[in-house]
Amino acid sequence: FSMDENNKRIKKHCSKGGIAALFENGYVTIMKGTWKIRVEKVTDIPITFGGKAMHNVMNTLPSILACYLFRNIKVEDIRQALHTFIPSVSQTPGRLNLFEFKNFKFLADFAHNPAGLTLLCDFVNRLDSTRKIGIISGTGDRRDDDIREIGRISAKNFDEIIIRQDKHLRGRTAEEMINLLVEGINEAKTHDIPLKILHKESAAIQYAYDYVTPGSIITIILYVIPDALNQLTKLQTAEKKS
Repeated sequence: FSMDENNKRIKKHCSKGGIAALFENGYVTIMKGTWKIRVEKVTDIPITFGGKAMHNVMNTLPSILACYLFRNIKVEDIRQALHTFIPSVSQTPGRLNLFEFKNFKFLADFAHNPAGLTLLCDFVNRLDSTRKIGIISGTGDRRDDDIREIGRISAKNFDEIIIRQDKHLRGRTAEEMINLLVEGINEAKTHDIPLKILHKESAAIQYAYDYVTPGSIITIILYVIPDALNQLTKLQTAEKKS
């Protein structure tokens, strides 16, 4: 499978009668030899958020290919599955959970390494917002530079950063990881970025909620997924009742 329909390995594989999955002309497509079976338009697949979450376009490709190769699953059934797999707290907890508040948005995701955060930020940058706030943290059993890289990526993509570090210490102290994140931020930032350090995840969420400006999108890197999602759900419910 490939995001590039002109990928040489894919073309060679299909020329021999092989089967592949591709992103082409806005569709996720099964290539069977020289035949194209367009499964669905990417903008009509909820998990891609109208095609803005490119990493979920990538994730869709092996999924539709595996189903197609299973033989018993029809293309119509694969299409229906794509339509009914909705990014949400119930179906995808911790993965692109977007909470819509009256004047801003809160995006929660388990992007716990540099590659994941890069793709998450690519998605955030495709969303409409007036300001981007990131709630970030490190994971103790990563290399020093991996933790710094979380800071660098954050500095390049967020207008404001909140560091929280109360979980996943894994042999390090919270202060050590905070210092590495700050080092990364300082290495990459090209302008002054407001920085707040709050150790507890719940405190970071509440702080961001209390001081958010209209039109913002707050992105949090989750670690204790149920607790954070429960807190955000309660805040959203309370706002609707007010």
